[in-house]
Amino acid sequence: MPPEPRPPDRNQNEWTVYINESLERMPVDEQQIWKKRCVYKVSTCGTDLNHKAYQPQAVSFGPYHHGEDRLCPMEEHKNRALLHFLKRSGKRLEPFLESLREVARDLEESYEALDPKWKEGGSEGTGRFLELMITDGCFMLEILRTATQVVDATQVVDDYAPNDPIFSNHGKLYIMPYIRRDMLMLENQLPMLVLDRLVSVESDGKKDDEFVNNLILKFCSPSTRVTKMGKCLHVLDIFRKSRLTEPKKKVHHQLFKMGHDDREEIIRSAAELDEAGIRLKKSKTDSLKDISFSKGVLRLPVIVVDDTTESTFLNLIAFERFHVGAGNEVTSYIFFMDNIIDSARDVALLHARGIIQNAIGSDKAVARLFNSLSKDVTLEPDSSLDAVHKKVSRYCKKPWNAWRANLIHTYFRNPWAVLSLVAAIFLFALTTTQTVYSVLSYYKPNNS
Repeated sequence: MPPEPRPPDRNQNEWTVYINESLERMPVDEQQIWKKRCVYKVSTCGTDLNHKAYQPQAVSFGPYHHGEDRLCPMEEHKNRALLHFLKRSGKRLEPFLESLREVARDLEESYEALDPKWKEGGSEGTGRFLELMITDGCFMLEILRTATQVVDATQVVDDYAPNDPIFSNHGKLYIMPYIRRDMLMLENQLPMLVLDRLVSVESDGKKDDEFVNNLILKFCSPSTRVTKMGKCLHVLDIFRKSRLTEPKKKVHHQLFKMGHDDREEIIRSAAELDEAGIRLKKSKTDSLKDISFSKGVLRLPVIVVDDTTESTFLNLIAFERFHVGAGNEVTSYIFFMDNIIDSARDVALLHARGIIQNAIGSDKAVARLFNSLSKDVTLEPDSSLDAVHKKVSRYCKKPWNAWRANLIHTYFRNPWAVLSLVAAIFLFALTTTQTVYSVLSYYKPNNS
């Protein structure tokens, strides 16, 4: 493990000894240390936009927010869920606990900043950590199964009371939407290794990782149809991958060589693109990667904007920023959307084209949302969206398209401008006709 920061009260001799000892313990392969980390604490600078977007409001999963006052009421229901899980499995706690103990070190190293209380004291600290993992893991599995009504192909969850505050139809309607939002927060993740181990012991190894992946997809993204997700890190990682599926017909974009001017240019707003003759249409899928531009048509995936959109995207962006190798696709999508959304007029146009489904109220609120999400994010160079960006910019710079956009922007922005232009054309036509008539009368006087 990397050495701990030097305590401020150490003198220079103690610090020298400390560094030399750390040098001897320095791991040979640091790559394996960083590879295990997948759950991160969002730094203060990252929470300036909306700190509540990273803090669970209904339930804690994992150690970061465990024990916070507002989340304590859910602990009782976690313990009940553990008992229901064990009773339905027909097994005692020991085999589940033993399975997690085998990977306890890996689970601890999945967290970027794990409080020493979860590790100190030898087996006592590790014991508390494993209790947390198995309790939170069983609760999450019970939530997933109750919401989707699936235990396996032949069994459903029906052993909770019909008036249960969490696992009843009432709970599905009023409580589980908040739990779903909390499950998609970066600081509130459980490593998938926990869920996979619990399900494996419960089913005697008959259910693989894809069973849990599909449960999570049915709960978090029911409209997504994905058969194979592969190895995933946690719920947020699964949800992110479900939004980034490859289109059936992959569009190959020509990557342009970036010059100084290309880096400085910003894509125009949706209304300006429309004025330039670019048609905005829905993509065939809702994948955030399904954005293309061809023959004057810009295709964008449909997105539903609701009360959870801001929190979800902020956590996805934070995950891409902290986890090396995660990719930059969601961040690039938000950057791209911010460029084409400047005002409520742009949102109204995208809504009219069926691209944005507004469930939060005014178009102005949606515009503010996308503008705030893109703060301090950048578009990855030479990405597919960067290629789309440049193709759109080049299309708008063509003389005819630029002239058309300028004409519309100057004369067709409001009805009075249109009437003035029509009147001017009509007067010009009358003046021309009168002039022609006068000239003809001069050369061909009336015979009478």
